[in-house]
Amino acid sequence: MSRLEAKKPPLFISEPLTGDAVSESLSLLSGILKSSYGPAGRLKQLHNGVGGCVCTTSQSSALLGHLSLGQPVLRVLKASVQNHVSRFSDCGLFTAILCCGFLENFRSLNVAPYTVIKISKHLLSLCMDHLRSEACACRVSVDFSSVDTLVCLVRSILTSKPACMLNKTEVEHLTSLVLKAFLFTVPCRVETNAVLGKCVIIPVKGRRVVDSTVLPGLLIETPETPLGKPLAVKRTGANVIRTALFSVSMSGDGSNPEEGTLVVHHGVSLEVLELNQLLSVGEQLVKDEVGLVLCQKVMHPSLKEYLKENGVIAVDRAGLSLMEPLGRVTGSQPIASIHSLSPGCYGSLKDLCFESFASKHFLHLIPEDTVMCCLILCNRSETAWDELKRVCETAEHVLQLTVKEPLALLGGGCTETHLASYIRHKSSSLPASTFKDLECSQTQYQLVADGFCRSLESVARSLSHDGEGILTDVASGHCWFAPSGSPSVSKWSDFLSRCGCGVNGATEELSWRFLQGQSGSPVPQSCPEEPSVKVADLQALDCFAAKCSGLQVALETANLILDLSYIIEDQN
Repeated sequence: MSRLEAKKPPLFISEPLTGDAVSESLSLLSGILKSSYGPAGRLKQLHNGVGGCVCTTSQSSALLGHLSLGQPVLRVLKASVQNHVSRFSDCGLFTAILCCGFLENFRSLNVAPYTVIKISKHLLSLCMDHLRSEACACRVSVDFSSVDTLVCLVRSILTSKPACMLNKTEVEHLTSLVLKAFLFTVPCRVETNAVLGKCVIIPVKGRRVVDSTVLPGLLIETPETPLGKPLAVKRTGANVIRTALFSVSMSGDGSNPEEGTLVVHHGVSLEVLELNQLLSVGEQLVKDEVGLVLCQKVMHPSLKEYLKENGVIAVDRAGLSLMEPLGRVTGSQPIASIHSLSPGCYGSLKDLCFESFASKHFLHLIPEDTVMCCLILCNRSETAWDELKRVCETAEHVLQLTVKEPLALLGGGCTETHLASYIRHKSSSLPASTFKDLECSQTQYQLVADGFCRSLESVARSLSHDGEGILTDVASGHCWFAPSGSPSVSKWSDFLSRCGCGVNGATEELSWRFLQGQSGSPVPQSCPEEPSVKVADLQALDCFAAKCSGLQVALETANLILDLSYIIEDQN
């Protein structure tokens, strides 16, 4: 009998945010995230130290997915950001950096956490009301009658991840492909409950990025491509190709033993019975004028040969991941049993053809009205391809979110600095009744508001990685980047070109101030002005829905952590 140890009592940690270990871990995590942010962000190489996959990335989903955090407080932050990314795909680093900023700025205040939480919630409501108002100066309406705004949105996402290793020509090529792929997934007919289609990404590694292309319909990789031969396929009287989609195994290897016990009479071959049943299914498919049979699992060679002899193309081993796209592109209902076939389960295609790309061969399924497409995505290395795939998936998701809410926010740090200027102006002119309702003094409110604004500005400052000076103009509150080594002169218009988002150009009439991350920043004398946004000038845009959610998640997570009084850890 093994020796038994007495149970250890749980470990109680009071006021977890005041501990040195938590402070150091939070500062380290914040530094990792900030140094990864933006188009010039530094790459991180993540591995487990005992072999296995090595990940080179600056994306939040990959970073947080590979990071093992020991502090419970940081695990709460990580879980919140990962949940946000799972819902919106974008603005993960923004959310994480902002949350770290809130924690670092709020915990240093000589204000009770309960009061900080109430005031910060009020500040968040001011931000959200402003972002959703027509007068918001950092909001851009997305006009779907022109692709210019959508192009800027997709380009901003592609250029934000340096691990993709893209040059300008490749960025423009992929931007047009991602947008084209998205447009393929938009239904041509307007319905009450219209559903967007899907883009399937097909990997081709070791080829040039500009070799990437988009094809409508669906591609199924197959080694059995008769190159140079015309594709003879059976068609119905209406000149369409009828399709059948099976989700059950057609290998003839017997029933699943988990379904129960089979009693077989002496002299009866179960394999022969199964094969006869499969051939009977084949006869029914031929009789019903089916031209293409697709099977998720394995198909018996004799059945495939029988179908081929009768002009029916058979494709097996399609896999679970392709079942939903196959159902959508053909209109077929998955058939879960070989013992009953219903004509209502069949779908149809307009045409079939073979495609070859690099060393891969595909069967191209072309529907009548496609809401499916395939993006054949190329990149020179596996690491760059993995990063590029995640970026293209993010861009597609952002476009889908933009269809639901056709708005975008100015990028390049301008939304963050504009909001900070707006909050500083707004908080300086609140009525006394607001402080009474929040049960705080005006001094407490101003302290929290200043920490809130510095947290927003810290996100904008994170875009600088090469010693650039970060400034904001007093008029519109936009973010500006001065070249490294620029002298601290009053005539900044000689050194500045355009703001981070590209909307504003530097003029002698503008005045600027440095973003140093210190308290006591000057309060704008008036609300930030609304510049006239010209789409041609836009250099960076962010997803409206993702950034609004990220702002809310960052503050709510920070408030949750600030409200923690104890952490109880089981020591057994």
